[in-house]
Amino acid sequence: MDAIPFEAWFFEVPPVTRYWTTAAVVTSILVQCEVISAYQLFFSFRTMFGARQYWRILTTFLYFGPLSLDFIFHIFFMSRYSRMLEDSFFRNNTLDFLWLLLYSALSLLILSPLVSLPFLGSPLSFSLVYIWARRNPSIRLSFLGLFVFSAPYLPWVLFGFSLILNNALPKGDLLGIAVGHVYFFFEDIFPRLYGYRPLAPPWRWQVWVRRRRRPERTE
Repeated sequence: MDAIPFEAWFFEVPPVTRYWTTAAVVTSILVQCEVISAYQLFFSFRTMFGARQYWRILTTFLYFGPLSLDFIFHIFFMSRYSRMLEDSFFRNNTLDFLWLLLYSALSLLILSPLVSLPFLGSPLSFSLVYIWARRNPSIRLSFLGLFVFSAPYLPWVLFGFSLILNNALPKGDLLGIAVGHVYFFFEDIFPRLYGYRPLAPPWRWQVWVRRRRRPERTE
């Protein structure tokens, strides 16, 4: 039996993006159905260390808000640019893509108290948008059919749109841009100047991930 269109599309999505998108959608559905509460998912150092609720390190990146048009907008951008990064610059190199997500997630967790952001899924996806945009300087994009611009300006176009739409400074977008820029600088610019990659995945990380993925032997 041939796969239905949605099933075929779903399994064409690279694994890390597929699992992240699925987990984010399921999390919002569970909150919408009141199976869990959003208050159980946000990140803060006090709740994590004081109450030993360590799952918040993960769930803060999975909740993009209640089911709404805003949720669909954020999920679309997260899955789209995560997929394009994983499919192009990290094709057949899942370890490096996981390392990028780990670096970005840890950076956002450390910086989040400075801007009082309890949920970090949107800043994490924005950092991926920034990295993709900087790595595709020759691509031309159109914003709502109003004007055309080069890909590196995409994060700033989205930042300005969010600023106008919400009439408030999008701190999460700025945080994502900052984290994405640090990664881009040390992975794409610094190696050309000095010949090595400060943010390259350490060999211990690669060994650990490969051991986790290795199937158990059967006698």
